[in-house]
Amino acid sequence: MSYKKEDLYSPQITEEIAGHVKEILRLLGEDPGREGLLKTPERVAKSLQFITKGYSEDGAEKIRQAIFEEPYQQMVLVKDIELYSTCEHHLMPFIGKCHVAYIPNGKITGLSKIARVVETFARRLQVQERLTVQIRDCIQEALEPLGVAVVIEANHTCMQARGVQKAHSVTTTSAFSGIFLTSSRTRNEFLNLIK
Repeated sequence: MSYKKEDLYSPQITEEIAGHVKEILRLLGEDPGREGLLKTPERVAKSLQFITKGYSEDGAEKIRQAIFEEPYQQMVLVKDIELYSTCEHHLMPFIGKCHVAYIPNGKITGLSKIARVVETFARRLQVQERLTVQIRDCIQEALEPLGVAVVIEANHTCMQARGVQKAHSVTTTSAFSGIFLTSSRTRNEFLNLIK
């Protein structure tokens, strides 16, 4: 059964997800009626709804709410934006930071809107590669700058706590558009600023 975006966080959906979590606990050999687990299904349901709230949000609209005419044409960089997302392959967190830069083309946006775009796309089931491109494309489409650069550095718990178990590995992805693709000088300035 599919739901409208606005219904995804309703008490009815919370209850339905909680029912499935209760069954998962049972299948894992746990007693969902045990005192410590009594409220776990509802907590997990609400947690899942929170970490996927980006499905009901529009990143481009967040930028469009705060666009200002400005002749500035130098790099605007927001770096070290905290990032919390969920790997779609294992439903485990990946956590890191995102660096976003753009070169305005007559329009700028509020700095917090850049972080809100990151949050919108991070709060979905993701792979880091897609997340990087979605952030770039959203800013490029909504603001129409001369170029956008995005770099994400993240630790994936699906790689650290299970499988290969490499606790100190960091995954870095990048996506560029416009002048960041055509000008190595501009791209290198960005990369040096985020070091």
